[in-house]
Amino acid sequence: MRVVALTVLFAAAAIYEAIHLSAVLAPGVWIHLRTGLWILHNRSFPHTGLFSQSSNLPWNDSSWGFQVILGAAYHIFGLRALPILLVVFKVALAVATFLLARAGRARFWGAILLSALAQFLISGLQPMPSAPSILFLALELVLLVRSRQSGSVRELFWLPLLFLLWANLDIEFVFGLLVLALFVLAVGFEQASRSLGATWVSDRIQPLDLPKAGGAALLSLLATFANPYTVHPLAGAFRTLYSHAAFEHFSEMKAMTFRQPQDFLLMLLVMTAFLSLGRRRSLDLFGLLTLLAGTLIAFRAQREGWLAVLPAIGWISHGLNLKQEQQSDRKWVALPAVALAGIIAVALVPDSNTLMNKVRQRFPVKACDYIQANHLPAPLYNAYIWGSFLTWYLPEYPVAVDSRVELYGDDFLSKYFEVAGGKERLETDPVFSRSSTLLLEKESAMAKALTNLPVLSAQYRLVYSDDLASVFVRRAASP
Repeated sequence: MRVVALTVLFAAAAIYEAIHLSAVLAPGVWIHLRTGLWILHNRSFPHTGLFSQSSNLPWNDSSWGFQVILGAAYHIFGLRALPILLVVFKVALAVATFLLARAGRARFWGAILLSALAQFLISGLQPMPSAPSILFLALELVLLVRSRQSGSVRELFWLPLLFLLWANLDIEFVFGLLVLALFVLAVGFEQASRSLGATWVSDRIQPLDLPKAGGAALLSLLATFANPYTVHPLAGAFRTLYSHAAFEHFSEMKAMTFRQPQDFLLMLLVMTAFLSLGRRRSLDLFGLLTLLAGTLIAFRAQREGWLAVLPAIGWISHGLNLKQEQQSDRKWVALPAVALAGIIAVALVPDSNTLMNKVRQRFPVKACDYIQANHLPAPLYNAYIWGSFLTWYLPEYPVAVDSRVELYGDDFLSKYFEVAGGKERLETDPVFSRSSTLLLEKESAMAKALTNLPVLSAQYRLVYSDDLASVFVRRAASP
C-alpha cells in the first residue's frame, strides 16, 4: 500500500504535465534554452546581452548552469527535453516535500497529504531556473530541521555543497542564504537564552554548537562565490529578482488577489502553520522567523508562493507533534515508487512533432516563417511575450526585448510598456523608431492602431496576419 501511495504521490503531477505539456508553452523558457545551446557551442559564459539589439549591455547570467543542463538535454531529446525536465522536476518536488514533512515528524499518511497539498499550491512549476531553487530550499529545510532535532551540526556541512550547486543554477539562492542567516540567528539567540536560564525555549530543540553552525553558514556563503561571475550575482540579486517594472507590469509579481482557490488554500496553510507553532507554548524562533519571512514575500508577490508553502509544510508537521512511527526498515519503499513514477511520466511525453504543433498554438511560428522566407528587413520590433521564443526560433533577428528584466533595466522596460500600451507616442521609443519590421500580437492595441489609424497605416504596411500575430513593415523599407 505504501509503494502504491508513494507512486501515485510522485507520479500524479508528472503525468498531468506529460499529458498537458505546459512546458513548451512557458514564454520565458526559450531564452534559457537558447543561452544553454550558445554556452555549449562556444564553451564560454555570456557577459553581454546576447541575442538582443541591446547587445552592448552587461549581463551576468546567474542561471548558466541550469541553461547548460537544458541545452544538453535538448541535444539528446530534442524538443522533448522541455517536458521531460519538467516531469523530473515534478517528481523531485513530490519527493522533496514528502521528505520535508517526514523530517518534521509527520506520520506517513500525514506526510502524503502535506506533500500533495504542497504540489497543488506550487502547480505552476515550469522548466525554469526557479524549479531547482524550490527543490534546494526544501532540501535545505530538511537538513536544518534534522540538525535541530538531533543537536548535531553534521547535517549542516552538506550546505556548502548545496549552495555551490545552487548559486550556479539560479539567482534565488539568496533566499536560501536568508533562511540560513535566520537559522544562525535563532541558534545564537536560543543559546544566549539558555545561558540566562530562560525556560521558554522549546525543549524539542536540541542545542547546537554556535561556532560550528556559523562556520557552516560562512562556508555556504563563500561557496556561492564559486561561479563565473564571483560576487556579482549576489550583489545584484535584488535588482535581478525585483524591479519597479516587474512589479508594475507583470501579474505574477502582483500581490495575491484571492481570486483563485490556491490563494485561499495557501492562506489556510499558513494560518495552520502559525497555529501549530503557537500550540507549543514555547518559542521556536527559527520556525517563526522563516514562516514570517516566507509569508511576507509570498503574499507580496504571487511568484514567490513557494517561500511560504515549504516552511509551512515543515512547521505544520513538526509543530503539531505528530509522533513518527518507527520505520527504519521501510525507507526502501520510496525508491521503487520514485523510479516507477518517473518511468511512467516520461513514457507519456509525445514526440517532437506533436510538441511543435503545441508550440504553434501559442507562439508565432507561422509569422516567423514568413519573416524568414521573405527576408524582411531588420531591426525587428517584437511583442514582449514572444521575445524569449524569438531568440530560439528566429535567431537571425536580434530581439528588441525579451524576458531578461535584469538585462534591460527599469527605464528601458517602462518606456517599452508605456509605448506598447498606448500611453506614449510611438516615436518616443527609440527602439521602435529604428525598427523596420514589427511582429505584434494580432489583438494588441499597437497592432490595431497601425491597422486602423490613417497616420500610422501610411507609415507601416501589414504584410502578414494570422490568428496570433500581425507583421508590419515600414513602408520606406518595404521590399
